[in-house]
Amino acid sequence: MKLIEFTNEENYIKDFLKLPKKLYSKKTNIEDSNTIKSFLLDKHPLSKYFKLNKYLVYKEDTVVARFVITEYPDDKDTCFIGFFECINDNNVSKFLFDEAYNICKKKKYKKIIGPVDASFWNKYRLKINLFDKLPYTGEPYNKDYYYKMFLNNNYKVYEHYVSNIFEKVDETYHNDKFTEHFNEFKKLGYEIIKPKDKDFDKCIEEIYYLIMDLYSDFPTFKKIDKDDFIEVFSSYKKIVNMNMIRMAYFKEKAVGFCISIPNYHNKVYHLNPLNILSIIWNRKHPKEYIMPYLGADRNHKGLGKAIAFSIAEELKKNNLPSINALIRDGNINLKYGEDKITNQYEYVLLERNIK
Repeated sequence: MKLIEFTNEENYIKDFLKLPKKLYSKKTNIEDSNTIKSFLLDKHPLSKYFKLNKYLVYKEDTVVARFVITEYPDDKDTCFIGFFECINDNNVSKFLFDEAYNICKKKKYKKIIGPVDASFWNKYRLKINLFDKLPYTGEPYNKDYYYKMFLNNNYKVYEHYVSNIFEKVDETYHNDKFTEHFNEFKKLGYEIIKPKDKDFDKCIEEIYYLIMDLYSDFPTFKKIDKDDFIEVFSSYKKIVNMNMIRMAYFKEKAVGFCISIPNYHNKVYHLNPLNILSIIWNRKHPKEYIMPYLGADRNHKGLGKAIAFSIAEELKKNNLPSINALIRDGNINLKYGEDKITNQYEYVLLERNIK
């Protein structure tokens, strides 16, 4: 086996992008090649925030694994391993992880955290269960044997996350406590509204300020500028159904939000005429919703539950199931609607100390 470090060589970029197509089926491959290529060429809107060290593992001239070590200039202790893909071979994974460890040790880091694909704002976390289900939109999907590979190579669980799967909410469902809670916030002068299409850009800017505070204590969080945040999240404009967006205001100031999107599975990562037509149809006629972002200003305790009630009422109107996605352990969102949870996806973030 041999390790190749590359920069922008076309043949290596092709091999980097080719590997997931070998490992995953058409329905489970979530990699958007154009986006990944923009990261590899340092042309992504987020590229200015970090340095990528890009590697391929070859066995008899065939690419068998890949990874990237991400460095942030303001973080001297921790680096991040990501864009990890590997064939189901323990010798290959051991070679990869040993090489990654030695690289990070030479750079004098104290810890490696992963998987993090360059940025908190791109993709991170490792899926560890329910591989019989197709990936939902926004899910950090991977091969089922990756978790064991990390653990077998001296990584330990650093953080744990879940996605709650909710059954359909029909007209018979009623929760007196949630209804009363929602009405109390309305009486206090809070407005929880469903924005119009023309309000999307305004909402994204308001959400930026809320997220920068709410997510600041996450282990992989790195602050980014407002313009870069807006550029990264502008893609949501083409896939959201505004019926499932909520903004909460108090004295005309944005204090809470919920972003929900229809479940397109992996179609949004592979745009072709057929998938584009499917996305357009599913946007107007969703069969399931994914809720990747829900939050409220820390000074407005309990508001998140009121926003969740408003979303539940919309789901009830349409008799649809949903997934409350990627909730960090300890977050109060874990308990929202717990009486309707049918199952949970699980994810981990891992770490390895450097000695």
